[in-house]
Amino acid sequence: MTPGARIAAAIEVLDRVIAGASAERVLTTWARQNRFAGSGDRSVVRDHVFDALRRLHSAAAEGGAMTGRGVMLGLLRQQGIAPETLFTGEGHAPPPPGPDDPPGAAPHDPDVALDCPAWLAAQLRHDLGADFAPVMARLRTRAPVFLRVNTALASLSEVQAMLVGEGIETRPSGLAPTALEVLSNPRRLQNSGPYRAGLVELQDAASQAISDAVPLGAGQRVLDLCAGGGGKTLALAARCPEAVFHAHDIDSARMGDLPARAQRAGVRVQVIAPADLGGAGLFDVVVIDAPCSGSGAWRRSPQGKWLLTAARLAGLQQSQDALLHHAAALAGPDGVLAYMTCSLLDTENAASVRRFLSADTGWRLSSERTLTPLDGGDGFFVAILARC
Repeated sequence: MTPGARIAAAIEVLDRVIAGASAERVLTTWARQNRFAGSGDRSVVRDHVFDALRRLHSAAAEGGAMTGRGVMLGLLRQQGIAPETLFTGEGHAPPPPGPDDPPGAAPHDPDVALDCPAWLAAQLRHDLGADFAPVMARLRTRAPVFLRVNTALASLSEVQAMLVGEGIETRPSGLAPTALEVLSNPRRLQNSGPYRAGLVELQDAASQAISDAVPLGAGQRVLDLCAGGGGKTLALAARCPEAVFHAHDIDSARMGDLPARAQRAGVRVQVIAPADLGGAGLFDVVVIDAPCSGSGAWRRSPQGKWLLTAARLAGLQQSQDALLHHAAALAGPDGVLAYMTCSLLDTENAASVRRFLSADTGWRLSSERTLTPLDGGDGFFVAILARC
């Protein structure tokens, strides 16, 4: 595909996404329907779409319309690329900009310029304070790619050397001692020797940092209550293989490849199906990686920024409150709760913990930590709670 044809494909995908479809599903369907597109073409089209979604409102303003064409015109202008160099009308490229295109201009509204949802701007300003504008600006850019090194099997320097041999450059991250930031060829990772051997897992450095905050001890029974794909379960198990790890998720399918990944990493994780959780006994540590707005990770899932609503946020808060009380019932007499989100919103973070503590006086806050994208990774929150 020519560069112009890739832009045209991105416009086609964006039109469907703006109409309400899932970006991931539309991209998958587009790839299946366009078998002529190679892996490089698919990657570039995906990058165009996600770059556009990160800057959806500001790009639409500069492109003159909330359409795939308008957004791509605006995005190219923001990137310093003259649209007429790609909108040529030649081959499969989109037609050149002309009088039929609405005039665009840089947005005057600061929330539009920062691509911040208008209904959430006041809350984010309050919660982030002076960091509001820098954080929102950072969320308009691509997220870095990080690896978690399984230091039980290899050191960071050993893994770095192996990856260099496969053309993948990395550097250590200051956020976590197991984290490497990928500097080149990230798409080669999942076929690399270190990945196939269980020496590395893809995991954000901030996610690794909050996992490191969870207190672990030999022989403890540890439950990851909302395990999802199991990334944090594996990170915890690598830190303390002498503990006994259990993973649970209300959607068991999300944990489908966890046993194979655990075996590859040399750790043991027992998967607990939803129907079996009630008979699994009590745990020394219960990790609650709660479903949340995902606002700290909007760089990775930019469509989520525009799909979040006040009603959806209220529902998430109710789920978070319920999960904390559910986790407390699963913790033993000397149990510890580790409550986590990838949210920037206080109502899902410290305020959620305060609501729990005000309703259940048998617990106290031991420690908490907040990270934003300005720290180098995604935005995350973790609170460690202990019984009084």
